[in-house]
Formats: sequence, C-alpha cells, structure tokens
Amino acid sequence: MIRDATAMLPVVDIDAACAFMRDCLGFETAFRSESHAYCESGNGAVRFINAPPDADMDDPARQIVIYLDCDDIGAIWHSHQAAIAKLPDSHRRAPFDRLYGQREFHLIHGPFLFMAGQPIKDGAAE
Repeated sequence: MIRDATAMLPVVDIDAACAFMRDCLGFETAFRSESHAYCESGNGAVRFINAPPDADMDDPARQIVIYLDCDDIGAIWHSHQAAIAKLPDSHRRAPFDRLYGQREFHLIHGPFLFMAGQPIKDGAAE
C-alpha cells in the first residue's frame, strides 16, 4: 500500500524554488542538499532536484501542474500576499470560483503552475 506520494520536480535553482514555496505558499524546507530539497506544509510535500544542464526549462511542454488541496485558500493568499504581489501579473491569479465547485488561486514558478483550491462551501460557484 502506498502511504502518500510527492512530486519530484526538476529546477534550475533549488534555492529559488524553496523560497517560492516558503514565501508564496507557506511551505518549509525540511531537507536540503546540493542536489535535492524536500518542502512540506501539513500533509503536502514537494521535492526539487537539479534539472539536467541541457534542459530547456522555458519549453511550454515542460510545464507541470500541481494541485494543492487546501482548507482555506483565502488565509494562504492573504498571509503570503506581500511575496505573491512581487510575482509578475501573468504569474498570479487571485482567488476565484470555478464552475466545478472549487475556489482556487493560481501561481506560476518556472515551469510549474501551482493551483491551490478548496471546495466551495455551498457547492455552487459565485
């Protein structure tokens, strides 16, 4: 039986990826070596590894979407607002309701789209 799974994501700059996770999403770096980092928040975790030197990390085909199931995205958004505001406009989308019953916000770091969401309480989008 699998207890849980974490994404292992290649990045050019592990320190920048860890700082993004800390400053914009509230994750802590629980482990860091020269070639690997493990970031966690509650039951969520992400691992970063060094990308191969010849990897084109700007290639849209490398974009990976990571969905973060949350209890209160508003609290996360507001507690990290100062760091989120420093991201380019095209790299952040404030909380909004989806027709499929989730309230979400979106952040982009490198080739990664982080979608943080929670169920809309009454089940209907605004």
